[in-house]
Amino acid sequence: MDKEKKKRSPLVRGVLAALSLVTAWHIFASFLWIAPYSPLREIPTQQVLSSYMIPFFGQSWSVFAPAPINGSYTLKVRAIVDENGTLTETDWVDATAVELDMIQNNLFPPRAGLQAAEVASQHKSSYDALTDDHQVIVELNYFEGDWEARLEEKMASYGDEDLVEDFMVTEHMTVAYATQVALAVWGDDVVRVQYEVSRQNVVPFAERNDSDAQRPAVQIVSTGWRGLAKNPGQSDEAFAETFLRVYEGMN
Repeated sequence: MDKEKKKRSPLVRGVLAALSLVTAWHIFASFLWIAPYSPLREIPTQQVLSSYMIPFFGQSWSVFAPAPINGSYTLKVRAIVDENGTLTETDWVDATAVELDMIQNNLFPPRAGLQAAEVASQHKSSYDALTDDHQVIVELNYFEGDWEARLEEKMASYGDEDLVEDFMVTEHMTVAYATQVALAVWGDDVVRVQYEVSRQNVVPFAERNDSDAQRPAVQIVSTGWRGLAKNPGQSDEAFAETFLRVYEGMN
């Protein structure tokens, strides 16, 4: 007679059931994320889906036709530092180059190596959607007091409040990132920051075999000086430890 199979304990069965549910959810969420938009995405809601997939599991088909990635983004940061009452303007730091150095020749690249490019991409998209009047305001300096509220109010006075609201989300995100870079590189004496977002397209596909082909000109987003911005829960110390280690190794 065959020996009776030993039954799994309730604890083991519970763990296996939980793991199965987690696996099923992850596969379902990944499918919804990379697939073209459909009403299925509203089952977990866009907010829930986005919160789960970003920043660790985000992926898309943008490397493939008909709309492959055709350009690179750069985010540079500089600051004004108060040195014993004297305000000093720093040189630019290419945050994108620092992060790319984290992932080049690395079999296990950290997610931190993609943040600057993603921030620059989102900011450039929201900036390009603005009107010419809005873009002129973005070039001005806003760094005193509640500068974000004053900037948004000024931009909104030219209409298209939805565009302005979308832009201010990426504006805050970019300034908060620039603040972390500035504090990491120049310390706590930083009083304001300025960032420069740019995009440069690749050589057009039709010119791919032309040895003399040049990449199109760099598209630069011009912005004024900004006050510092911080988000709840962020760790400036942890960011500085990671960023500085790579930055100092490049110099």
